[in-house]
Amino acid sequence: MKPIRALLVAIAIAAALPGAASAQRRPDSLGADWRAQQDQARGGVQSGRLVPLARVIEQISRRTPGRVLDAGLEGRNYRVRWATTDGRRIDFIVDAETGQILSAN
Repeated sequence: MKPIRALLVAIAIAAALPGAASAQRRPDSLGADWRAQQDQARGGVQSGRLVPLARVIEQISRRTPGRVLDAGLEGRNYRVRWATTDGRRIDFIVDAETGQILSAN
């Protein structure tokens, strides 16, 4: 993925995360420790151990048109909560090391 495109995807993800539009702190659906999870994911990507979340989101968008609601690392997997263009919500579980979609419920 080209660096500019990766940056734009990362900005879009950050803007879509809860709290991005507001300075107020409120609980988010990924839990209180999502910042630590974000740091863990970033470190995994930098070390080459994990697939970048932006690549996972791009893969999901090709498969299922829509937009990301939130996303984060849960154990060894990414959980991506997705809103389809027809209004459904799908939780994708993706292997963070391979990028393989494990389930979509």
